[in-house]
Amino acid sequence: MRILFVHPNYHSGGAEIAGKWSPAWVAYLAGYLKSHGYTDYTFVDAMTDEISDEDLRKIFAEAQPDIIACTAVTPAIYKAEETLKIAKEACPNAVTLLGGIHATFMFQQVLTEAPWIDAIIRGEGEAVTLDLVRTVDEGRWPEARSEVRGIAYVENDQVVATPAAPTIRDVDSIIPDWGVLDWKKYIYIPMGVPVATPNMARGCPFTCSFCSQWKFWRDYRVRDPKKVVDEIEILVKEHGVGFFILADEEPTINKAKFVEFCQELIDRDLGVLWGINTRVTDVMRDEDLLPFYRKAGLVHISLGTEAAAQLNLDLFVKETTVAQNKRAIELLRNAGIVTEAQFIVGLENETAETLEETFKLCMDWNPDMANWAMFTPWPFSDLYTEMGDKVEIHDFAKYNFVTPIMKPAAMTRGELLDRVMHNYRRFYMKKAFLGYPWERNPLRRKYLLGCLKAFLKSAFERRFYDLGKAGYWGPQSRKTVDWKFDHSRKLVKPDAQLEEQIVKWKSAPARKRGGKPAKAGAAAEASQMDPSQVKICGGGDQQLEESLDDAKIKEKIKENA
Repeated sequence: MRILFVHPNYHSGGAEIAGKWSPAWVAYLAGYLKSHGYTDYTFVDAMTDEISDEDLRKIFAEAQPDIIACTAVTPAIYKAEETLKIAKEACPNAVTLLGGIHATFMFQQVLTEAPWIDAIIRGEGEAVTLDLVRTVDEGRWPEARSEVRGIAYVENDQVVATPAAPTIRDVDSIIPDWGVLDWKKYIYIPMGVPVATPNMARGCPFTCSFCSQWKFWRDYRVRDPKKVVDEIEILVKEHGVGFFILADEEPTINKAKFVEFCQELIDRDLGVLWGINTRVTDVMRDEDLLPFYRKAGLVHISLGTEAAAQLNLDLFVKETTVAQNKRAIELLRNAGIVTEAQFIVGLENETAETLEETFKLCMDWNPDMANWAMFTPWPFSDLYTEMGDKVEIHDFAKYNFVTPIMKPAAMTRGELLDRVMHNYRRFYMKKAFLGYPWERNPLRRKYLLGCLKAFLKSAFERRFYDLGKAGYWGPQSRKTVDWKFDHSRKLVKPDAQLEEQIVKWKSAPARKRGGKPAKAGAAAEASQMDPSQVKICGGGDQQLEESLDDAKIKEKIKENA
């Protein structure tokens, strides 16, 4: 049974500016198959290696695998479809598979666009893929495919979706095969070292309607922190990884587990630095623990702090949350941790004034780094449906956080891009001349100058924010910018019965382990709540009930002071 995993050759001017990211999905899938006896697999990273369609065809034809499996986030979906089309042409007898969050919820759209895909893996992929591989290996495919839970496929020109598969309760049983990756390719530019993206938890204990994490993973499950560090130790000692980012949406939600994870890193002294995404409220909660986190190697925290246009809406807290953002950034800086403020721009009510207000807020908070991302309504989100005709662009290849999918009422898309670039130029110009070179902390200085190097490299290569593809050269070009939207892309009308299944999947409450459902729901629900009780994204006040008592926390602080 020969299995070939392939990562589609899709690029955008977003996260790639920091370097080449190691695709963790293939390590976890391959490792799970390996632990169940399937070891004949290979991996082709068409994205990192910039492999052309013609060369991919040759690779497929030479390998002649039994199964070809691919994944895709929303902006990479068309490239993934094309990749599997080439695979089917080169290997007509191979079973072609596609996984990922977009295909999980948009499987009717995908299978209509790409009927050459034999099956879509929906949700958590390891156990479903194993079941499907066994079915193929035993010669029962495609006759017995209806028995494989958690997949979708086309039969007699009709899309069929089998019932959802149960999630893997023991996530520690998923042991990744990191050796499937060629680590010399995956370099994090700021540090010049290989970078990994392991995960400590899957899903989220809360059910906020604007978030996709709990909808995709369905259950919140946390790994044993010691086993996670076992994995990191392998990455460091066997594969030379010098930096990692926890792939969890917000790893600090479970404070007890996060503290245990940090203590284990300190005890083993692996000398590896790392970063996370988290919420402002968690930073405030853990004020006394920040030096402890830094001692564990945590050097970079990205915070969801949003934008002035959102702060002006009744749905979001204003003064108190703004003050919390500023305070959280100050606390992180004092602890020696690099801060990155994430702003969302390009909402319907965006104006030149709100973008300027966002910039002033950013300069007042003084984060080490700032990122202005274009508002992107995921097509599988409830908000996407609620927005209706306001979503003009259904070309999912452009849903990459750097292309203005939404057009503000008071601005053209070109003007929006130009104002965002104006913010970037001013912010990083000041940091380059008056900030980073004069940072007193040697490690922070080295790290920040490395980040500046990555930023400038992508700018000179015209990859940053896809500026080269869009034809943006400065304010003089804002009227001629062209994102080359494919307006022929249309949404497929979903089958009512299948759509009902999707709704149930996304709305079913996840089983909790110590957590409570979030009270803040969809925007429509939130609009009827007291605005003072609703937090902006990244500022939610939901917390797990702690199993780590104050005495133990104080002990940790004292031990690592």
